Amino acid sequence: MSWAAMPASVTSVAISRAVQIRANAWRPALELSATITIPPACLAISRLMPAEPSWCAVAPAGIRFADEKRRIADAAAQTVTEGMAVGLTGGTTATEVARALADRQRPTIVTNALNIASELGVRPNIKLIMTGGLARSQSYELSGPIAEAGLTGLNLDVAFIGVDGVDATVGCTTQDEAEAHTNAVMIRHTTRVVLVADSSKVGKVAFARICEAREVDELIADRAADAGAVRALTDAGVQVTLV
Repeated sequence: MSWAAMPASVTSVAISRAVQIRANAWRPALELSATITIPPACLAISRLMPAEPSWCAVAPAGIRFADEKRRIADAAAQTVTEGMAVGLTGGTTATEVARALADRQRPTIVTNALNIASELGVRPNIKLIMTGGLARSQSYELSGPIAEAGLTGLNLDVAFIGVDGVDATVGCTTQDEAEAHTNAVMIRHTTRVVLVADSSKVGKVAFARICEAREVDELIADRAADAGAVRALTDAGVQVTLV
């Protein structure tokens, strides 16, 4: 029998029962959510999006070198002035830079990182441009030809690049070759290239090269960075700022 052919009283009971079952199914998730720390930006997004589980609900607890990354981000944000066009790749340190820029006046932010876009997209003071591309779940970055096409024709004042390694001889590297190529395209469309990396990345080499050290204007890292690696980068022409 179809819903339309059922008596009104039967239909009402059936719908009521269905709603009750759905509510019961969600109850454990709702009870669990009371114990989860949710970043303020995600709370803002939750007012605009359906209340379903997502990666946005994951708080930044447990990130290695969290304090160092915040200091690096604060130093990076200090170099951004009103109205600048800023590029941001993915990564935990670049994400902290995005948070440090959240209250700045009238910046234009260009990013290929899904998580950064989700945090800044609700900020009325920020003009946000997001590339398309193929999403990589490990980093929330969009990469590939579609992402690179989204960068074509843009002119950035500065790009903050997150890396998995930076070495004076090998250059800037990351774990994924597609992300490396997309980040290299962003670098070609900016006036100033600033690496943001905690000390564990300095002097290290990852799988795929983004660019040579000579293409980098500045590296912002924490004070625990290896002195020999810092000296080699300085000799290669990179301005190194330790915070």
